[in-house]
Amino acid sequence: MSAPSVAVSVEGLTKTFGSIRALDGVSLTVGTGEIYGLLGPNGAGKTTLIRSLVGLITADTGTVTVLGRRLPDRAVLAEVGYMPQSPALYADLTVEENVNFFAAVHDLDRPSAARSTADALELVDLSPRRRSVVATLSGGMRQRVSLACALVHRPRLLLLDEPTVGVDPQLRAELWRQFTTMSGEGTTIIVSSHVMDEAERCGRLGLVRFGRMLAEGTSAELRRLAGVERLEDAFLVLSESRS
Repeated sequence: MSAPSVAVSVEGLTKTFGSIRALDGVSLTVGTGEIYGLLGPNGAGKTTLIRSLVGLITADTGTVTVLGRRLPDRAVLAEVGYMPQSPALYADLTVEENVNFFAAVHDLDRPSAARSTADALELVDLSPRRRSVVATLSGGMRQRVSLACALVHRPRLLLLDEPTVGVDPQLRAELWRQFTTMSGEGTTIIVSSHVMDEAERCGRLGLVRFGRMLAEGTSAELRRLAGVERLEDAFLVLSESRS
């Protein structure tokens, strides 16, 4: 990929926590407007990698470049949306107040924040619950509030860590349609998942296990590489052959 088309570049990233090597020489390149999926089981290193991309974790070795800026660089955060695996919300505030707060954090003026908040809540189908206190919501609804908070400032790069856990199938399909639309408009999306049907919706995939990148490519390319018909089987074959 030529430099202008690159949204994220990672080179030789390693990170250890005590005796655990969470990332082991990970490298990847993600193009602008691409939906890139990190596919792997829990504990594979997906969350550590995503947290590294948003500057929440400093790697032991390696480099991370996001939207043309070498991390650490706080200025880039204004253009990044991050949805963590566990919703980071204010439980005593309403849905609308939470999303509006994140809009204000990103320096949207009051009218723009109000419009963006309304749009984000409409997207995740929470407009009817906008005045509900977050503490009263189900786990799935809290996931949706967290996603709205990540989207409210219309970021150029969207980092989603298991975004549809606890979300019903109909809304999951709608969210993925929206992700595809956003991608077509130039937003780069990196999403972690262990769900195979979601992985099939990504333009390219990185198969991650034990902190290492096992293989990259489209779903079709990975299935051909493994000589199997199903992506799940491809992951198993490549895990065994490259362990």
